[in-house]
Amino acid sequence: MKFLLLISLTLSKLLTKELPNPDDIVGIWKNSTSRVHIQIYRQNGKYFGKILWLKNLNDERGNPKLDKKNPSPQLRNRALIGLVTLRDLTYDDGEWSGGYIYNPGDGREYSAFISLVDNNTMAVRGYVGFSLFGKTDVWTRVR
Repeated sequence: MKFLLLISLTLSKLLTKELPNPDDIVGIWKNSTSRVHIQIYRQNGKYFGKILWLKNLNDERGNPKLDKKNPSPQLRNRALIGLVTLRDLTYDDGEWSGGYIYNPGDGREYSAFISLVDNNTMAVRGYVGFSLFGKTDVWTRVR
């Protein structure tokens, strides 16, 4: 239901207003749980996002949280702060797509696209294969 509402809002915006500026997603965003802040930035014409802040910065032992579930053993010791989780998104016709989102919670990377709902809200969708088979999270602008 939430996904259909977001699609309806996004389509409504696209049909009734100007398309967003490609850099409208640049900034700091929090995910729907407000436990992570992601900084989205443009580099070489593509859009990326890295973890800037975690509500729970440290693990149960008081150490910085690491990318423990990464499928690559040599990457499991990298800190989550500063980790690039969104990469290679390109802007086209009101949507940022063609890139990937990494979920450190399960160690998997998914195809991704982003659409703005309004200036302070965006729908971030990660999926496997077809966008129908995925999950949308609503992010809110922090600044």
